[in-house]
Amino acid sequence: MSSQLPTPQDPPVFDRILRWSGIGWFSVVATGQLAFIVFILAFYGVRTAQLNFPGWNDKPLIDGHIAGDNAGNAVFAIHVLLASVMILCGLMQLIPRLRQRRPRLHRWTGRIYLTLAVVEALSGIWLTVVRGTYLSQISAVAILVDAILILGFAGLTWKNAVKRRFDRHRIWAMRTFMVASGVWFLRVGLMGWVLINQGPVGMNDTLSGPADIVLTFGAYLIPLAVLELYMAAGRLSNPALKLLTATILVLATAYTAIGVFGTVALMWGPYLT
Repeated sequence: MSSQLPTPQDPPVFDRILRWSGIGWFSVVATGQLAFIVFILAFYGVRTAQLNFPGWNDKPLIDGHIAGDNAGNAVFAIHVLLASVMILCGLMQLIPRLRQRRPRLHRWTGRIYLTLAVVEALSGIWLTVVRGTYLSQISAVAILVDAILILGFAGLTWKNAVKRRFDRHRIWAMRTFMVASGVWFLRVGLMGWVLINQGPVGMNDTLSGPADIVLTFGAYLIPLAVLELYMAAGRLSNPALKLLTATILVLATAYTAIGVFGTVALMWGPYLT
């Protein structure tokens, strides 16, 4: 009887492990982002359709509606409501079968996604700098850094698509997805931390505690770093790197799943009843 050890002919096995770990992570993210879309439409969408603009403030922390601030209220509505369309188009961009079988739909949803990502970034900058919609100066800086990354990455995604450099286009599109999902990642990250620690350890109401600082910047920098590791593992014929990356993705998937559950159950669900 002989046992077979990994050999140079075995990388496809590690590639499959890496691929399925990525699919598992994306499945959890897609579920959580679809839940975010439902919340946006059910909470902000319904109140907006009913012209109940003060009702935006039924969810505490950030005042969406400020009496007399018509410009700010309009920008807030655009920022929040268009986020649901952007998120949906972003998810559609990352489905390979859709990209392969419906290339025209892929192109149009991609154009919409990048356009709305720019709108979201610019409106986020406006709300932060002009209106002062933030909880602390630290969180404001995190928002502005994220917005700058979104604008830069979206521009490079568009540029490579126009020049038909599709391999680089896909890489920048994935990077854009990570930073443009920062708002969602932040909520999931916060609630995951709270549930794992069974309390708001290192956190406060202004997002300026030590855990808050890590999570506000990490909401887009950590997913971006994991993406870079994932792409590097996919390019290199290094089984150890592939297994390490797959392990990190499994842990990230578990944390994300916990965060999604907490966000839906504690942050969104109570305001839809």
